[in-house]
Amino acid sequence: MSSSRTDVIRIDDLRSPRLDDAQRAALEYVATLDLSLDRDDLLSAARTRARADDFGPDDFVPRLDAMIDAVEADTGLGPLGRLAIRQRTIRLLTARLLVERLVRTTPEILDIEIDAPIIVIGLPRSGTTHLVNLIAADTTLRSLPYWESLEPVPLPGDGPGRDGVDPRFVRCTRDYEAQMRMVPLLSAMHHQEPTAIEEEIELEDLDFASYTLEWLARVPGWRDLYFALDQRAHYAYMKKVLQVLTHLRGPNRWVLKSPQHLEQIPALVETFPDATFAITHRDPVSVIQSAATMLAYGDRMRRAEIEPEALAAYWVDRVDRLLRACVRDRDLLPAERSIDVIFDDFMSDNVGMVERIYARASRPMTSNARAQIDAFMTEHPRGKHGRLEYDLQGDFGIDPDAVRARFKYYFDRFPVSAEAV
Repeated sequence: MSSSRTDVIRIDDLRSPRLDDAQRAALEYVATLDLSLDRDDLLSAARTRARADDFGPDDFVPRLDAMIDAVEADTGLGPLGRLAIRQRTIRLLTARLLVERLVRTTPEILDIEIDAPIIVIGLPRSGTTHLVNLIAADTTLRSLPYWESLEPVPLPGDGPGRDGVDPRFVRCTRDYEAQMRMVPLLSAMHHQEPTAIEEEIELEDLDFASYTLEWLARVPGWRDLYFALDQRAHYAYMKKVLQVLTHLRGPNRWVLKSPQHLEQIPALVETFPDATFAITHRDPVSVIQSAATMLAYGDRMRRAEIEPEALAAYWVDRVDRLLRACVRDRDLLPAERSIDVIFDDFMSDNVGMVERIYARASRPMTSNARAQIDAFMTEHPRGKHGRLEYDLQGDFGIDPDAVRARFKYYFDRFPVSAEAV
């Protein structure tokens, strides 16, 4: 890795990673662990952890099987990648058991209203994370911090430690610190610290129906199954988990976000008919080079095979599918409660854009909310953890102009500016 200035980072070993001693030792150790993705083993491990055995409706099992099959077909996935998916799957199954048990014992949870949420929609790497964290700085809104998204319901026996800290936060912090030791530059691309606001798609994952697996492995088989799903049922499950979270810790007016919503607008509107929607828009070339670089950097630990061209080609296609769905379905969003957030406009006036979103949501910008949002801006300046220098052509063998030409339909529909790459 090289840098001409302390805040400009150039990752120059994406194709042939230079691992340090700690990274190599971690990979060697993980290769000695149980990396099985046997379905019955995963279900059993979750039952043991949750001290429960009722997963609720078992229609998720074929989707779990399909997920496992898709991962098994990815021959380039390395031991650490398999371990991450194994641990994640057990965590999701455990959370599902705990959600179902809580709803059975407290059925009035399902009567909780999720009132008029503010939902951020947009491509990954298009400003959605910054926008949702900015809005979530207003603490009168309910939001989903990363630590809570991973374990929405406490484990049996969990309770604040002597220091008053939730054990779920402690576990998340431990794993986050381990991740930063393995891939430290990730903080400059997507700083997923424990208190950062995360996507509610993590909650839909409890029903094994989201696109998240595509970020963890090369799983075209899973992608195709995902496209065939009627997402209304799975978004309803996500709403149920939001009701559980609201029961555990209110209030009930949420700020949410996920890039997946771009291609699931009909299900999203049906699930949250009174929501306000903020749709971020950015040059797809900038999005692709940022996402591909982030994924390729993580692949040094996740994968046994480094395939930058295949990775970039997959995500060019994936972004194309997301944007075509957005162009097709954008007008299904209520005009009076939706706003297109153009990246340049947002970057030039962050707080002003939040004020415009609040106006669409018929929500006052109080002096206290404004102070909290201003404080977040001060504490989280853009590029706080460094700025990446990208090279789509050099790193991935892709001509930026050719990629941009593929998205002419998107530039024709929205006033998005081409960015220098």
